[in-house]
Amino acid sequence: MDDALARILTAAASGRFPPPDGSTTVVGQPGARDAGVLAFTAHSVVFTDEDPRWVRSVLDAAPGDALAATMHPYFLSALLARSGRQMNTIDLLTVADTLPGEPEIALREIKDPEHPRVARAMKYRDEVRVWSADGGVVILGRGVAGRWETAIEVDEEARGRRLGERLARAARHLVPDSAVWAQQSPGNARSVRTFQAAGYRPVGSEALLVAE
Repeated sequence: MDDALARILTAAASGRFPPPDGSTTVVGQPGARDAGVLAFTAHSVVFTDEDPRWVRSVLDAAPGDALAATMHPYFLSALLARSGRQMNTIDLLTVADTLPGEPEIALREIKDPEHPRVARAMKYRDEVRVWSADGGVVILGRGVAGRWETAIEVDEEARGRRLGERLARAARHLVPDSAVWAQQSPGNARSVRTFQAAGYRPVGSEALLVAE
């Protein structure tokens, strides 16, 4: 297990980012489950157990702007093919500091491991906990490099009442760490606005490569 990515993420959560020098850092996977790419301002981090020399050779051959090479379909397709993994989308990666006290919204913890929302979350995270509210759920678990991540779901009939914002903020009270991370698809503007309204700040983009 390589802890280099964990150190990079911990620093980023505190506002300390890799130097914006246009370079790419290649580190080992933090575990067998997680591989992928992080793009900060003018600096990328590729976390994979593939040969770093091969990674850099493909990046050098990628067309277009060198600053965007790690998120270019040319590179991502090559990395997916070589690793035999899949990916869904390139997400906006956000983080928020912990808040003291109890959440402002009433929550009930779901402890049934067979519950569909719990079972799905356990495919991508460890130490998963799920709470339900009237009209939605908030999920916490350890994801990439052991970081605490959250996700929320809001029922269609409960939309338009800022429930998502309150659920996202609740995660900041519930997380047993100094920070909590969340990913949003950039095209899902409603989700992006919800998390930023709840105090989550953008730190970069992320492409996760998932083992089949």
